[in-house]
Amino acid sequence: GMIFTIISVIGTMVIGMLIGRKVLKMNRDTAYLISSGTAICGGSAIAAVGPVIKAKESDMSVALATIFILNAIALFIFPVLGEWMGLTQQQFGTWAAIAIHDTSSVVGAGAAYGEEALQVATIKLTRALWIIPLALITSVIFKNESKKISIPWFILWFVVAILINTYLLDSAPMVGKIISGIARKGLIITMFFIGASLSTDVLKAVGIKPLIQGVLLWIVIS
Repeated sequence: GMIFTIISVIGTMVIGMLIGRKVLKMNRDTAYLISSGTAICGGSAIAAVGPVIKAKESDMSVALATIFILNAIALFIFPVLGEWMGLTQQQFGTWAAIAIHDTSSVVGAGAAYGEEALQVATIKLTRALWIIPLALITSVIFKNESKKISIPWFILWFVVAILINTYLLDSAPMVGKIISGIARKGLIITMFFIGASLSTDVLKAVGIKPLIQGVLLWIVIS
């Protein structure tokens, strides 16, 4: 899974920049942010990389809106496509983990497809861990005076949850089930707010070129 993730992250960044800069002639920062969000974990990656490249607020907004729209769409169409293609639970979990941008939508789509698909989709975590090396590499590539890197601390809580589940909840499996149930209900609420945030203003703000880059890159990685 780790090798597959490394290949997909690097490949997505390279292809994304080729599509954005060479084919669509887009703004460098916008193209880089959309590529980063697609390669790793959506808005979190954009928020981490944006300050490193000193991206304008408008570029950040366009990249976030593009990723956000595709992220919301993925939540609904991936389980349907998975059924249509006859993917197994393991195949769908791996596919969703690599091709869907945001962690919440990966979990949502995996849960909609099946329990095993949800477990396999946790490979997504290995992509989230790539935010830190990407931010470091970005600071070298763009050679900005500011070396400030926005560290995504939510990754630390992922690791804490893994350790608690592995070493503390073995002796109290019912507690784990209760926590998991609460988390699933919280995820449903999160998915609702993702959909509720979509508006015609958001769609208009994205523009056609960033959306084309996002869709083409999404199709390639899918």
